[in-house]
Amino acid sequence: MNSYHRQLLVNIQKNSRREDLSLHNSQKYCGTSDKFYNLKTEIKRQAAKEFFRKYLDLSFDEYIELLDSLNTGKSYEEKTIASMILCLYKNNKEHIGPEHLDKWLENLEGWAEIDSLCQSSFGADEILLKWNSWEKALITFSRSDFISKRRASLVLLVKPVRDAKNDKLFSLALENIDKLKKEKDILITKAISWLLRDMIKNYRNEVRHYLKENRETLPKIAIREVTRKLETGKK
Repeated sequence: MNSYHRQLLVNIQKNSRREDLSLHNSQKYCGTSDKFYNLKTEIKRQAAKEFFRKYLDLSFDEYIELLDSLNTGKSYEEKTIASMILCLYKNNKEHIGPEHLDKWLENLEGWAEIDSLCQSSFGADEILLKWNSWEKALITFSRSDFISKRRASLVLLVKPVRDAKNDKLFSLALENIDKLKKEKDILITKAISWLLRDMIKNYRNEVRHYLKENRETLPKIAIREVTRKLETGKK
């Protein structure tokens, strides 16, 4: 644990709500068995922003060392604050690629830890700028033995397909869905539903056609939720 990580952990522990009766339910809801301090999201954001203001000139090497350290931490809060730190340092983040996520994802457990890293950290422009690397990585993630990486292969495309109408993004999204649609774990079935629902913004007709052609093989929850979104515009 490096010194920056230690400072953040002290802040986490200071704000711990481990005695709160909702602790078990909150931890179970997030799907993690990691140590759980039960911090409110706003407290975590505040801790990340305070750190950023204090260390505005963090070098890239220090930034990576910190993120590597946080993502191997023992608690849910360390790992989710890592994703907040990741996005605050915009100049350093430009140099982050899928090879960094490949390592971090091996230490993440449950939808909340995975999604904190993958849900909105990378937009269409960032993915397309390094398309060859991202395409290769996302295909590799979809075949991984780590369910965290298989979920990431879907969730990392949610924001990009919502941001832009692009044939590369569309094709890769469907390719990864096709590879994973027979899995039964809710981490995958819900991610498939989520990705298809967010594709509706830029690919409504294509999603409608895909749903019709794959009704027998897609997860039932995806069929139900995507159909509702197509018909009502609501989740």
